[in-house]
Amino acid sequence: MAIYRGSGGSGDATNDASISAVTALTVRAEDAADAAEVSATAAAGSATTASGYVATVAASASAAASSASAASTSATNAASSASTASTQATNAPNSATASASSATDSANSATAAASSASDAASSATDAQTAQTAAEAAETNAATSASAAASSASSASSSASTATTQANNAASSASAASTSASNAATSETNASNSASAASTSATNAANSATAAAASATLAATYTPDQTGHAGEFLTTDGSVTSWATVDALPDQTGNSGKYLTTDGTDASWAVVNVNPALDDLSDVTITSPSSGEGIVYNGSSWVNGAVGGNTTTKGLYEMANTISADYTIGSGNNAMSAGPITINSGVSVTIPSGSRWAIV
Repeated sequence: MAIYRGSGGSGDATNDASISAVTALTVRAEDAADAAEVSATAAAGSATTASGYVATVAASASAAASSASAASTSATNAASSASTASTQATNAPNSATASASSATDSANSATAAASSASDAASSATDAQTAQTAAEAAETNAATSASAAASSASSASSSASTATTQANNAASSASAASTSASNAATSETNASNSASAASTSATNAANSATAAAASATLAATYTPDQTGHAGEFLTTDGSVTSWATVDALPDQTGNSGKYLTTDGTDASWAVVNVNPALDDLSDVTITSPSSGEGIVYNGSSWVNGAVGGNTTTKGLYEMANTISADYTIGSGNNAMSAGPITINSGVSVTIPSGSRWAIV
């Protein structure tokens, strides 16, 4: 019985059923191909991501890439099978059997694509596991790096401490060397001091011997002391003897006097506390009278009349500045050779009836 199939015209029921089956298989194949393509894309992304991890995930990434490649190939095959199925569906009236076979191949390809997708998923899981391991390794590496940094810091501190201790040791060694040098110097000084002390002791012994000899010799030069109390030891250049000390004259009744001598005997004399002019050795006073003064006669000072302002020099000299107050004697006149300067604050007093002439 013919069945109307639209614009394609009537057809056989058996062929139509085959075509529907083939169409269904084709749709399934196309869906599987799409899913396989998505899986392949995901697998490729997982492979790309996995390839960025550490060397330990390289094998899993390679496997994922292989699975992705297989899935891509399967997808391509599925797409080809789908295209073939579509063509066979178009040509179904003439090749239903061929279409069925193609459909079967498409189904097998879809199954293979699904398997490849599963493998890709497994590879992705492995990649994820590898990533986790890589992250753990990275964490461990960071921990190890931190530990290494701490160890390096500790080593640096230890090195610094060692350097300080080495410096201290060097300082101690230097101090010990200095102390040893000082000790050697002290030893040398002690040896020198001991030698000097020995020399001094020898010199002292020699001096003591010489002193004893001098004492013995002096004893031979000292005359007998018996009966010579209060006398002093003297010598005439050859022989020593005792002599009487020339004692002071008796001091009783001579208070306030001074000791003098005439060249032979010592005696006390009265101190002249109010001497007269003629007590001076170069002054001779003879019958002094009122108005006289002491004048020099060319050889000594004698008393005589005091004349006016006379000179044998032919002229008088005077200062041209009056620096102290001056009063002209009453009943006298004064004369000065000018110019005359009177200092500030100084005055010259001229009594009544007297004159001061400046020429």
